[in-house]
Amino acid sequence: MRQAAKVMDRPVSELVRAAVDAWLAANAPSPARVRESPPVYGLGDFCTDAATLRDRAWEDRAEP
Repeated sequence: MRQAAKVMDRPVSELVRAAVDAWLAANAPSPARVRESPPVYGLGDFCTDAATLRDRAWEDRAEP
C-alpha cells in the first residue's frame, strides 16, 4: 500500500478508504440479495452436554 500510495502521490489512508468503498459497493448485501432466515423450531430440552452433542452430530460423517 505504501508503494502504491507513493507512486500515486496519495496518502495510504485515501487508498484504504477507496478500496473499502469499492469492496462494499461490490459486496454489500442489497435487499434483493438478503436471504430470509430459516424457520426456527422448538425441540425441547437437550439431555446431553455440548461436547457429546457435537460428537454425535459428526458420527454419521466419520470415515469408514
